[in-house]
Amino acid sequence: MLLARTMGAAFGAAGKSGTFVPAAPPVRGEFSGVLTYTAGEYRMVQYALMATALALLAGSLHAFVTRSETAPRYRAASDASALLQLLAFLAYVELFISWKTSFTLRGERYVPVADTEFDGGMRYADWSVTVPLLAVELLAVCAIAGRRMSVLRGTAVVASFLMILAGFLGAQVLDNGNRVLWLVVWGAISTVFFLVLYAVLGYAVLAGRDELPPEAYTVLKRATVLLLSVFGAYPLIYLIQQSVGPGSHLVAWALVTQLGFCAADVAAKVWFGMLIHKVAKMRTADDIRSGTGTHPEEVWISHVKRADAWPPVAAALTGHSAHPAPLPVREGGGDGTGGDHGRGVTGTAR
Repeated sequence: MLLARTMGAAFGAAGKSGTFVPAAPPVRGEFSGVLTYTAGEYRMVQYALMATALALLAGSLHAFVTRSETAPRYRAASDASALLQLLAFLAYVELFISWKTSFTLRGERYVPVADTEFDGGMRYADWSVTVPLLAVELLAVCAIAGRRMSVLRGTAVVASFLMILAGFLGAQVLDNGNRVLWLVVWGAISTVFFLVLYAVLGYAVLAGRDELPPEAYTVLKRATVLLLSVFGAYPLIYLIQQSVGPGSHLVAWALVTQLGFCAADVAAKVWFGMLIHKVAKMRTADDIRSGTGTHPEEVWISHVKRADAWPPVAAALTGHSAHPAPLPVREGGGDGTGGDHGRGVTGTAR
């Protein structure tokens, strides 16, 4: 990779028409857009941006198409997932276009185009909307309801938005993100809201432990750990702006930043969304088996039928709609799917 200390000959050199080379290596702020990259490094970021956009589009379509697989009371999770992934997809399309138009090939390297700069700050606009929606998605499948849920949801949405806004002010706005003081101050303020969000989501999950089916609670915990772990990765990447200096491997850190954000966004939005959808289906099946809910379709999870459609159409038309006995689910399996190995449910009581 192109190291900062070997870029001295290039910095300050007059660029051809339409391009420029920085007079000195940037040490903080949004520096990914003002570096010179080899063709491989440039294409790696380009690939990551497009692959992330496509993954988010696929995740959004999946959430929309499969929303009918869950009971109406849990569909807010699918709606939030579909919406947030669609918005993130649009943001990544803009990032991809910005990356493509901010560099030009000169010789064997991609150099910045004059009067144009990669708009990495677009990520903060994305997160300002999608992170609150992620909190809504998680809370939609928790067991808390009523006024307590309204308070938790409102607190989580406000805390998550202010967390992103504070980070944006320190990393992008004040002194263009070049002053350590603002990075530290606003990073600390963002961390306060970050901890509030952790506390709210953690409380919501733990408070419903006794009311959720054990299997659904296990998957919900897994989804929560994933989300909170990924949230913890963002401030670590944020700290890169404070850590780099004239002697840093700037291109290497730029790749870490861009590829790290892409991986974190896929995990927090696509993977997390799949886990939450699974919890919603588990809760739907449990409601049917316990007689507290209905659903017009059979509930299947990983090729295993968890519940029959209820009420059946024939029974509903004849007025015989007494709820069936619960469907026993075979225990076992370490993947949180109740021993899902394709053999299905041990029995079906009619």
